[in-house]
Amino acid sequence: MNIIQTFYDHLAPQYDKLFLDWQAATAEQAAILQTLFQGCGFDTSARILDCACGIGTQSIGLAALGYCVTASDFSAGALAEAKARAAQNGVDIRFAQADFCALSDVFAERFDIVLAMDNALPHMLTRDALTAAVRSITDHLAPGGVFVASIRDYDALLAEKPPYSPPYIHKTEAGQRVSFQTWDWEVDCYRLTQYIIDDDGETPQVSRFACEYRATRRQELTELLTAYGCSTVKWKFPEETGFYQPIVIARK
Repeated sequence: MNIIQTFYDHLAPQYDKLFLDWQAATAEQAAILQTLFQGCGFDTSARILDCACGIGTQSIGLAALGYCVTASDFSAGALAEAKARAAQNGVDIRFAQADFCALSDVFAERFDIVLAMDNALPHMLTRDALTAAVRSITDHLAPGGVFVASIRDYDALLAEKPPYSPPYIHKTEAGQRVSFQTWDWEVDCYRLTQYIIDDDGETPQVSRFACEYRATRRQELTELLTAYGCSTVKWKFPEETGFYQPIVIARK
């Protein structure tokens, strides 16, 4: 098991703690994505593959809107959490464990929309690995389909290479929850450590999860998407979409 699988397998039961209200976030993010899909000419008849579904943050919200959603992830722990949450929300989603660098090992069909949200692609630590992911994903787009992904604004972050992210502080029934990340940089890659601290005022409970990322620049991803069959590649930013990261929309 590699560091990415370990990270998400262990984080999955606590992933919702990174949100003030995870349930509300599923609906909010689905609404944002639906607006983007509609702008590309798709309605709820579109066939969606969420190839980095995690615990179902986007998949569940989109399924609730009536989309036909297939959801896959590399992490068995994340998939188990996603399946449980889909059942709790009463939505029908087809789940499968799959590496988005090798989607053809699991899926024979093509999809109208392929998603990879929440900074999934920068887990590819080399250009070759990123190329394999882009090739695999674009191969599973139907003609005229779109790939929609979000990544951190690394074009800005690489200028300073900050050592940590600002903390999120959420009030809980027992007290408060503080979550933050530290980033240990080595050239364009960094080791991320996610901390979640549940503080009930007496004995804080600290959880710690480590992973690795490569700061993927927008130009690099644009060039790869174009090289592997996308006719247009557009970037949209938080001030336009309301999503917390830049989003790329690439049409095949």
